[in-house]
Amino acid sequence: TQQFLTKTTTTLPQQCVAGYIFRQGDIGTNWYAVLTGSLDVKVSDTSNHQDAVTICTLGIGTAFGESILDNTPRHATIVTRENSELLRIEQKDFKALWEKYRQYMSGLLAPPYGVMETGSNNDRHRHPVIMWHVPLRVTSVPSEKILRAGKVLRTAILSRAPHMIRDRKYHLKTYRQCCVGTELVDWIMQQSSCVHLRTQAVGMWQVLLEDGVLNHVDQEQHFQDKYLFYRFLDDEHEDAPMPTEEEKKECDEELQDIMLLLSQIGPDAHMRMILRKPPGQRTIDDLEIIYEELLHIKALSHLSTTVKRELAGVLVFESHPKAGTVLFNQGEEGTSWYIILKGSVNVVIYGKGVVCTLHEGDDFDFNRILRDVEANTVRLKEHEQDVLVLEKIPAGSRTSNQGNTQPKYIVMSGTPEKILEHFLETMRLETTVSVHDFVMMHCVFMPNNQLCPALMPSQGTEQEKMDYALNNKRRVIRLVLLWAALYGDLLQEDEAAMAFLEEFYVSVSDDTRVIAALKDQLPELEKAMKQITEEAKAPQKKHKVLLHHFNTSDERTQKRQPIRESDEILFKVYCLDHTYTTIRIPVLSSVKEVISAVADKLGSGDGLILVKMSSGGEKVLLKPNDVSVFTTLSVNGRLFACPRDQFDTLTPLQEQEGPSTGTVGTFELMSSKDLAYQMTIYEWELFNCVHELELLYHTFGRHSFKKTTANLDLFLRRFNEIQFWVVTEICLCSQLSKRVQLLKKFIKIAAHCKEYKNLNSFFALIMGLSNVAVSRLTMTWEKLPSKFKKIYAEFESLMDPSRNHRPYRLAVAKLEPPVIPFMPLLIKDMTFTHEGNKTFIDSLVNFEKMRMISNTVRTVKFCRSQPFTPDASLANKNHQDVRNYVRQLSVIDNQRTLSQMSHRLEPRRA
Repeated sequence: TQQFLTKTTTTLPQQCVAGYIFRQGDIGTNWYAVLTGSLDVKVSDTSNHQDAVTICTLGIGTAFGESILDNTPRHATIVTRENSELLRIEQKDFKALWEKYRQYMSGLLAPPYGVMETGSNNDRHRHPVIMWHVPLRVTSVPSEKILRAGKVLRTAILSRAPHMIRDRKYHLKTYRQCCVGTELVDWIMQQSSCVHLRTQAVGMWQVLLEDGVLNHVDQEQHFQDKYLFYRFLDDEHEDAPMPTEEEKKECDEELQDIMLLLSQIGPDAHMRMILRKPPGQRTIDDLEIIYEELLHIKALSHLSTTVKRELAGVLVFESHPKAGTVLFNQGEEGTSWYIILKGSVNVVIYGKGVVCTLHEGDDFDFNRILRDVEANTVRLKEHEQDVLVLEKIPAGSRTSNQGNTQPKYIVMSGTPEKILEHFLETMRLETTVSVHDFVMMHCVFMPNNQLCPALMPSQGTEQEKMDYALNNKRRVIRLVLLWAALYGDLLQEDEAAMAFLEEFYVSVSDDTRVIAALKDQLPELEKAMKQITEEAKAPQKKHKVLLHHFNTSDERTQKRQPIRESDEILFKVYCLDHTYTTIRIPVLSSVKEVISAVADKLGSGDGLILVKMSSGGEKVLLKPNDVSVFTTLSVNGRLFACPRDQFDTLTPLQEQEGPSTGTVGTFELMSSKDLAYQMTIYEWELFNCVHELELLYHTFGRHSFKKTTANLDLFLRRFNEIQFWVVTEICLCSQLSKRVQLLKKFIKIAAHCKEYKNLNSFFALIMGLSNVAVSRLTMTWEKLPSKFKKIYAEFESLMDPSRNHRPYRLAVAKLEPPVIPFMPLLIKDMTFTHEGNKTFIDSLVNFEKMRMISNTVRTVKFCRSQPFTPDASLANKNHQDVRNYVRQLSVIDNQRTLSQMSHRLEPRRA
């Protein structure tokens, strides 16, 4: 189905008034989805469209075209409210999908605004309509900017590589003053570090092509990285003047800003270019880019990977330049389905007006679209119930085995036991990614106390057990080794798992006497068992006592060690009068257990509650079953215990306010590179302590697993700590010249963090500089040298969240480990997948969801697949003062306080 998806700017039919997509009563030919903008849905009781009432507004991510299959008239009039872009699937393509996936798509056409009650037969088509409004471009940029960008690029080429613009001959025809597409891509990649991939450069040139600032000699609308001729607008005229020396100087100064601008809006232009191509002309890379775009449309989050890939082949881009455009009218025959990518749409019902507004990401319950993928689906049933659902992946696709010409079946859903059975039956001894996904995710749907018995059946005759050993034991050993390797010393805290491993090792040892093939695996199993049991018995592994700030007592001399649930913590819990009691309690303790410990210390505790208090006074009442709450506090947060009726009278401690003086006098003498290096060492220690499973516990809710996420919590808290460090130091600096020096210092530290591939600290530093309390200091920023302004602007572009943080993802894709990733974005990705997909579908485990989440977790594994190698030029230097400083940052984390300080430094200008 991928071959049908295109993105086009649609010209309205001549008979339609500008702004109308279609009118009520029209015969529809397309299904639509909204990319940008919004559209109104209007319904009329009469044949006069002027009597139509707006019933709702359709926004980004919504879809419409519910009458597409039965050729009934459009039920409503669709009018754009603003410039809009749509994806469109033509009726014939949609019907082809319907015929192939009829049962799975049965819920697709149910309108998101509800079904209108029908009256007589004459009213049988009077259903609500959906409309949405979408801007013409995903990113709207004034033409003047693009014209200037074209002039700057042309001048830079004439100044630095004049041979690129010249007369060229092809097939006996001369083309005047042309450039070659491939050379343009090569050149722009050499000019800026913000351009990482050739496809990125193609998108940047596409921006100029769309606005007519650059033109193909044969007027083609797609810029291509090929030996094709393109001409700048200025070169369309004969005797185009050469730039003066003054113009060259001005353009040199503007070039990096222009590069930054084009790199930010290029991805949108590239997407439009791909979706405007006829489906048959799309490359595999084109389809992959469209598919990746669909992954982040919330309305499609319930669809399987296969269906999203098929949708990528039939979607058509559609934009509407004027507000008030009607997409279709109530009563019109529906032939298209729509998704709103940007904007909103009103849904209107006869006589009721606007009944709802649909926006980007609205959920149409698309999980009903593909209930049965018929020819591509294999269902295993027991007692007339599905127990395993497999989906065929075509040979040669990116998700199938490379070089394998046979189609591959992947698990979509099933019972835990059948999923495990399938992997054991199909697993090769070198294992596959899917098996790794099962081992990673099984704690969500098949915890250890359920997995262990399934791996070593205790029922059946001796012959059946022997048959099992002969057929499955080698594969089970491989799976157990993967399981033990992933869980590591976490297994020490699971009695059932440790008992199983010991029993399993004895069983394998016994079986090797009969089954010679198991002998080569026994040493590896023995090694894994020995490592886990020895670590469990090591005295230093038991009950570490952590201080309230979660540093070990040997912090100054030793690397940070992972916090385990058996570790104990010394922690202060405050009372209403700001006195406190210190309790010693396991990290994993529940709120109920914390309250009990506090009550024992206080001598009474009837009716006590536990409250998290931020420095700004925000209070959160903790639930009795919440666990490991110590690590979830904000940077300057504290825990309070009080009677329930005194909750409203709690106030923050004075110490929560943070420092009153900055430390610039201390760290301005420290080298920016030294600071970045010591920060990276510390971040790497924190990152290395985070177990991959903590990401799952955090995403699905650690209370569900009764597990701690202490190491992940502290790593995420460190991100906030660095942000507030930047803002605190600048807002505590009263001298303008010193603040300018601080800006330079933080930008240099960020540059070195980026050099060390410490992206977590890099983003925290830049976000600190972007904080409104800092960004509003106009006088300070005005005095920052232009060199630093350009570096900062380039760094800011990497933080651009558009297209799902595409600039960051492009940059990080080029990096080799070790890398400290931007952890908040990884958490966001996992949360998006978790909230957008059900864990169970029809009582079966939604294994595709498990696969998607596991893929994100695998990023962490990749980032740590190589050790962090110390900088040879810095490793031998004595950095104790720098090391101590970066590990004990003192910050103000109250945004209101920081903003007030900022306004005192530089009052708002009249």
